[in-house]
Amino acid sequence: MFNVTDTFFAGKISTQSLAALSLTFSIFFIIIAIAGGMSQGVTALIGNALGEKNKEYTKQIIWHSLIISIFLSIFLSVLGLLVSPYLMKLLGAEGKYLGTALSYINVILFGSIFFVGAFFSNAMLNSIGNTTAFRNFLLIGFLLNIVLDYWFTKGGLGLQPLGIKGIALATIIIEFLGMIYLLTILKKSHLLQNMPKFKYNRNIIISFLKQGLPPTVNMLLMAFGMFIITYYISVFGKHVVAAYGVSIRIEQIFLLPSIGINVAVLSIVAQNNGAGLHKRIKETVILAQKIGIAIWIVGIFFIYVFGEYLMGFFTQDKEVIKAGLGYLYAAGTSLYAYMLVFINISLLQGIKKPALLVYLSIFRQLIIPIALFSLLSFLKAPLFFYWWSIVFVIWCSAFFMLWYAKKELKLLNL
Repeated sequence: MFNVTDTFFAGKISTQSLAALSLTFSIFFIIIAIAGGMSQGVTALIGNALGEKNKEYTKQIIWHSLIISIFLSIFLSVLGLLVSPYLMKLLGAEGKYLGTALSYINVILFGSIFFVGAFFSNAMLNSIGNTTAFRNFLLIGFLLNIVLDYWFTKGGLGLQPLGIKGIALATIIIEFLGMIYLLTILKKSHLLQNMPKFKYNRNIIISFLKQGLPPTVNMLLMAFGMFIITYYISVFGKHVVAAYGVSIRIEQIFLLPSIGINVAVLSIVAQNNGAGLHKRIKETVILAQKIGIAIWIVGIFFIYVFGEYLMGFFTQDKEVIKAGLGYLYAAGTSLYAYMLVFINISLLQGIKKPALLVYLSIFRQLIIPIALFSLLSFLKAPLFFYWWSIVFVIWCSAFFMLWYAKKELKLLNL
């Protein structure tokens, strides 16, 4: 919903600002991917350690996670600032278009530490089943983002209009406040009570990388997947790039419940795996899949009935609306496929077997899309075929994940 708000106000500035925001989304998502992916490793490790009732090991995992988060945020900021201009140019941005895109993404990159801090703090809270703190932050942050976006883009109270840079500044301010809030809640939890001295443990680092890198690579490749899609559809013009940016944000609204299910499955599976209560793992996955079907039915109904209205909420450009609707109608049919992928990814993370995610992501986000889009580009196919090729890829991934997850559950005698 942060992205939805930002997209709305970018559209009010200009179509170029809207396209610039869409252009930078893949880089912005890389930050979210690395921070979110590595933090999922934290949830899996702490959850399993708690299930095993190993308090000392749990405390040392927390120490290592806090230190890693600092180095990770520095890495993201430096790398992002170095490569983002080249990525923007590769996508066809130049002149004012490039300047507008960089004015947004540079602010976001300088604030990477706040994203990482918030994600890691939330990951620790998730491991003990506390998801309400992050909910509170996001709810209040979403409302504050509306106020700050309006103020920073319009100006007032002695402040000149900041344009799209103001949208980025609002995001960073809210992430900083959210990080402080989550750290405060975390400090009050039993996780940080009676913390021992830090003891470097090479095995914790290795375990952290084994658990954190696969989901990180998976999410990173999702970002590169968006980059690839943007690269191939950019030949259709700025209005299509803008349409893609708007429509994937609308799609994300309907995928929000699946993110909640994803967090719940990971937390519950990790603790029960650590405790050796494998029957509960299968029950959790089956329940999550049933809930996913209900969400899919509601989501596809709203997309097909209110899709045009939702696109019109962000832009009045008829070309943008038309192109975006094509994507939305295709995406509606694949909502449940995404949910199946997310649920089974959480299952594999929870049972500490996430390695497959890397190989699946390489095929789903890179090899197959590049092959399909290159073929479509060679054939000069209409935009319609690009949208539906995405649907084909995600459903193939979902069926593969179902098969593989069933295979892993059999190894647990389920």
